[in-house]
Amino acid sequence: MKSAQLLFLLFVSVTAWAGGPAKSHFTTREVNHIRVRTPGLFDGRKSFSIHLDSIRDHEYCFPLPGGKVISAYGARRGHSGTDIKTKANDTIRCAFDGVVRMAKAYAAYGNVVVVRHDNGLESIYSHNSRNLVKSGDVVKAGDALGLTGRTGRATTEHLHLEFRIDGQPFNPNLIFDMKDRTLRKTEIVCTKAGNGVIVKPKLTPKK
Repeated sequence: MKSAQLLFLLFVSVTAWAGGPAKSHFTTREVNHIRVRTPGLFDGRKSFSIHLDSIRDHEYCFPLPGGKVISAYGARRGHSGTDIKTKANDTIRCAFDGVVRMAKAYAAYGNVVVVRHDNGLESIYSHNSRNLVKSGDVVKAGDALGLTGRTGRATTEHLHLEFRIDGQPFNPNLIFDMKDRTLRKTEIVCTKAGNGVIVKPKLTPKK
């Protein structure tokens, strides 16, 4: 009996980041900080792929369907996401299924929500006037996470959207076509490089 239990636990640990569900219980650091590594994400591997091309239409949602990009990733020094503007107190929607890791006021981000997704992605939604979820909540694509605001370091009501892998931000335009507000149906490859992560689309061989 004990052998069977040990084998089951080993199976769970090996498959936890091979498509298994994100955990709903987090450490104190995970609940209180944005830049944290995802436990086990790169265990036994240097890279992995996220198949956006296999996500069906009902399995994703653009966080602000009526929004307009006002500042892109890298537009200014230290800008780690994309700013999207609509009206004040517009509803911010969850991009993909996942678990809320963090939901609180956090420095220049103001009221922020961080969602950890099963595929290794984390999505961050900040400057909210109000958060509608708490850490540990299981959320689905399209669920309401908060309302747009100007909390933290913001001069106007908008959503600051980030995507991160193992705590490192990368260009949200690799996930969504910000102009069309649609998911990019591609495969992106996440590769560990020293203390960082390189995230880029998989190159298609030329015919």
